[in-house]
Amino acid sequence: MQGTTLSGRRALAVGAAAALTLLAGCSNSSSSGGGSASATPTLTGDCAAFQAYAGHSGTTVTMFASILSPESDALERSWAKFSSCTGIKISYVGSNDFESQLPVRVSGGNAPDLAIIPQPGLLQQMVKTGKVVKPPAQTVTNENKWSPIWKSYGSVDGTFYAAPMSANMKSLVWYSPKAFAAAGYTVPTTWSDLMALSDKIAKAGKNKPWCGGIGSGTATGWPATDWLEEVVLGKYGGDVYDKWVSHQIKFSDPQIIDAMNIVQNWMHNPAWVNGGIGNVQSIASTTFQDAGAPILTGKCSMLQQASFYEAQWPKGTKVGPNGDIWAFKLPSVNPSIPTPVEGGGEFVAAFSSRPEVQAVQNYLSTTEWAESRIKQAPGWVSANEGVDQSIYTDPIDQLSAKYLTDPSATFRFDASDMMPAAIGAGQEWKSFTAWFAQNQSVQKTASDIDAAWPQ
Repeated sequence: MQGTTLSGRRALAVGAAAALTLLAGCSNSSSSGGGSASATPTLTGDCAAFQAYAGHSGTTVTMFASILSPESDALERSWAKFSSCTGIKISYVGSNDFESQLPVRVSGGNAPDLAIIPQPGLLQQMVKTGKVVKPPAQTVTNENKWSPIWKSYGSVDGTFYAAPMSANMKSLVWYSPKAFAAAGYTVPTTWSDLMALSDKIAKAGKNKPWCGGIGSGTATGWPATDWLEEVVLGKYGGDVYDKWVSHQIKFSDPQIIDAMNIVQNWMHNPAWVNGGIGNVQSIASTTFQDAGAPILTGKCSMLQQASFYEAQWPKGTKVGPNGDIWAFKLPSVNPSIPTPVEGGGEFVAAFSSRPEVQAVQNYLSTTEWAESRIKQAPGWVSANEGVDQSIYTDPIDQLSAKYLTDPSATFRFDASDMMPAAIGAGQEWKSFTAWFAQNQSVQKTASDIDAAWPQ
């Protein structure tokens, strides 16, 4: 998952996001009473850059997503200038129950104007309702700055519906460089070295090698799906991964069972997890946001999480190769797979074609907006090829961008996000939670997911 994201699931955190009210004016030569104004005002000064979006002052565009504070704070700051200059109020609401609440809101006639969707599977579900509006021509044109594969992720049955908004790298392991140096540990570059290091840390008895948490409201379970996806891609490569996503290869097939057993030996190992928090079962009750905290207290050594996790480290934490926290790329299980990279992202879908909604939709698809978001806070990366790479000042963002744009990498989008929403945002989360919370067997976990697959 972008997370949901922070995603995807990109991009979640504890707390609720408040609505944004940004109407502080920028200079313009005339006033506009709303989207139906007969004359478009001329924006001047710093606001001139937003002239293409003028003419809708006094209107409100609602937006719904899974992105919570602190990441949502940076998100809202990223369009503050746009909002103040155009007079378009963007009323943002983030929810930890986004994946379940969006379908409810849409079916109940209470759809937001815009939704930031981190799962292509959920996008497909929404498109089937007939409520998703195709993007305006300018958004389609702006999409040319992204690799064609991203457009396919925002498309359903060959029709483009949702422009990509962000990209994130899932294939990272967070750790403390200071703690590694003090213990004489080196960063592993192969899977066998990673497992050997885990065993060495456990036998030293000072802490546990791994900590983890899969709690995320109604999206609980998604971090565990990432662990399996990393192993499937890193051991069997892109072709098997793609067939698994489409259910040509089932969860109960030998290759996926093998991958699940690798995860079982890794993150279900009571000698290895859950440092500073509890036993294996505690992984299910620990929020993913809180999972990495024991690294800072020396109670665990490593956390497998996405690039957007950087937003969860406490203020003042130095992130860098010589800092309090840093990350290395999760090694490939099979050395013959060239640079496996699992990633996620988010897509902006519209449920209204009002002019002010299209104005916001167009702006969010631009290079200019992406660069504005990058400048607000670390932990956010765009795969928009027009973005000036030099504006990434954060080392994790630089590291992520390096792998996400590597043409030789075996890149694949988060599998659960690509699967039908009933699986990727439903039964798989439920079954993986039971896998950890109840120590449910690998075989039952796999068979339950297969049985729920839509016919």
